[in-house]
Amino acid sequence: MLSLPDAGATWLNLSAVCWFFICWVGYTRYARRKARDTACLASVLHLYRKDWMTRLMMREQRIADASVIGNLERNTAFFASSTLLILAGLITVMGATDRAQSLLQELPFVTPVSREISEIKLLVMLGIFIYAFFTFSWGMRQYNFASVLLGSAPLVGEKSVTEAERRAYAERAARVLSMAGNEFNLGLRAYYFALATLAWFINPLLFIAATTGVVYVLYRREFHSAVLKAMMFTPTPFAEDKAP
Repeated sequence: MLSLPDAGATWLNLSAVCWFFICWVGYTRYARRKARDTACLASVLHLYRKDWMTRLMMREQRIADASVIGNLERNTAFFASSTLLILAGLITVMGATDRAQSLLQELPFVTPVSREISEIKLLVMLGIFIYAFFTFSWGMRQYNFASVLLGSAPLVGEKSVTEAERRAYAERAARVLSMAGNEFNLGLRAYYFALATLAWFINPLLFIAATTGVVYVLYRREFHSAVLKAMMFTPTPFAEDKAP
């Protein structure tokens, strides 16, 4: 039977990890719903992707467009391969939990915990990066699909393609690109919350504070960042700035 201090520490750790998942899942759902009727990075970028696909059909040479999609895919592939390396490191640490726990307990401000709690912390981090890997790999595949759509884009002056079909193509291609970008965003979000999980190895209260801080940072960047304002704002030149 657990003693009172051990029971208190167990409940505190359990409360911290519950708060972690509530924040992660809750913010993901909140951001997805809010993006439907509020300007944010995801919604504004979708409009830019739609403009991109519309203008793509006006160009005869589309090498630059293919290069941009390839670059986006390479960024996602980089994070996917990096996630595999992190998973390998976490599995290695799980094989030497006692040694890792003794090293942590030598650090200042680290709350001592049992081996079982330490293993649970590692399993949580392992689950986070497994989720991140599947998210990044699915994003990679969706960028592959976007490349196929790029190859099937209507040509300039192709009379057999109506204007309605061109608009439908632009919407369809932009949607696939946005879905791939959203998967990349979910993977990055997993990295943010994984960094907050590192605070759990020091103190569960610090873990709660770090998780809350991650939600605040994500909200500010997605809904109130300077780059969002820059993408939404188009300055109108003054009359004296215009050429005579």
